[in-house]
Amino acid sequence: MKTEKTNSGQKHPILWIVFGVGLILYTIVMGKLFYRQTIHETYGLQMFMSDIDAYLLEMQGLDSGFDFPYPVYFGLAKLFIPVFGLEAAATASLSVLNTLAVVVLFFEMYRTLGREILVPAGGEQLTGRSRTLRGCLLLFACFAMFFVSMLFAPKGVYLPGMDHKYLGVFTPNPYHNQTYLAVRAFSIAAMFSFVRVMDVHGKADKSKQDYAEYFLFSLWLLLSTLTKPSFTLVFGSMAFVSLMVRLIIGKGKNVKDIFLVGITFLPTIAVLLVQFGGVFGSSSHAGEDGGIGFGLFTAWKVYMTNIPLAIVLAAAFPLWMLIFNFKRLKDHMFYRFSMGLYLAGLLEFALLYEKGDRFIHLNFSWGYMHGLFFAFLASGMMLVENTVKKKQHPLILTTEWIAFLWHLLCGFIYFRFIYYGGFYYSFL
Repeated sequence: MKTEKTNSGQKHPILWIVFGVGLILYTIVMGKLFYRQTIHETYGLQMFMSDIDAYLLEMQGLDSGFDFPYPVYFGLAKLFIPVFGLEAAATASLSVLNTLAVVVLFFEMYRTLGREILVPAGGEQLTGRSRTLRGCLLLFACFAMFFVSMLFAPKGVYLPGMDHKYLGVFTPNPYHNQTYLAVRAFSIAAMFSFVRVMDVHGKADKSKQDYAEYFLFSLWLLLSTLTKPSFTLVFGSMAFVSLMVRLIIGKGKNVKDIFLVGITFLPTIAVLLVQFGGVFGSSSHAGEDGGIGFGLFTAWKVYMTNIPLAIVLAAAFPLWMLIFNFKRLKDHMFYRFSMGLYLAGLLEFALLYEKGDRFIHLNFSWGYMHGLFFAFLASGMMLVENTVKKKQHPLILTTEWIAFLWHLLCGFIYFRFIYYGGFYYSFL
């Protein structure tokens, strides 16, 4: 991000300062939560439950009872263990990867949207104050993405078929799952990079920079798969559909370009084959009863009886934005692809489940939550653009902001609950 200037030529470092301070505070707060989860610090009657116990065993090379054929988070922690010890090393590894996600997201949001709203085309003149306010709005949207959550009723108010805030509804930010948090830096980079690849793949004469983007996308997707493959499964589904649609629209004339994009997936496909063999093979913890089953809401119904309401509570803001911005799907590929990713995650979670001992873990929900995150992200970017460019009636824009801030308020409440030791399995 370049430091912008006012009309008088004075520099504006304030955005860098705000971002830097915010990033430091975020890292400290999240690092404290991760360490509390790692040592199960007791706060009242709560013990900061998370998925960390199995991960700590994996880092020590011990049998955790689960299969984790995705080594990035664990491998990074092992590098820190000789210096910090086990618990602090696990915290440091997750903190690095989790904070990296914020850095990557802000860079990509600025690259995609920031230059357009901070240095508008068409000769529009902005004061330094206007640029600062617009930049701070972009920063606010970036940090907010890591706190938004599902909606839930106030304490004492019960909704039909709802027993939990999180479980069965789910959230873009499941703070108890370290591998989900660790993978987002790479999944965010992969998403934005893939959109850029799709923008250039039809060009007759590709530049070195274009081919470099192909390589970067392949790298980010591979790293994402090696950190947690749940994003890759829903992303790959949506990418395949997108490529096939382009092939059909192009009447087969773009088959070489489609093939070139397909090559970028080969390293990830190879890794997925190894991972699935390790998780569902005869020597895995899943055993002979393992595998993937098919059934409508079969696993989801274990924890939720009112699934339509759960879907609305999890994604009210993106769904509300879709109503008023549906026509813009055609011209905004990131928005279109992100909403498609959400749909892919929803369908896979609704239709697929793991058999055997892994059935109750609802592991296809992770892909659904990745879809939720990118649905919020793309909708949030659309909201910022609509606000700055005044593309909507003020009343409609107000309702969109209310929906977003409602999710953010619930997110802060839920984060505080987890931060002080609340159990994500807790009933309402």
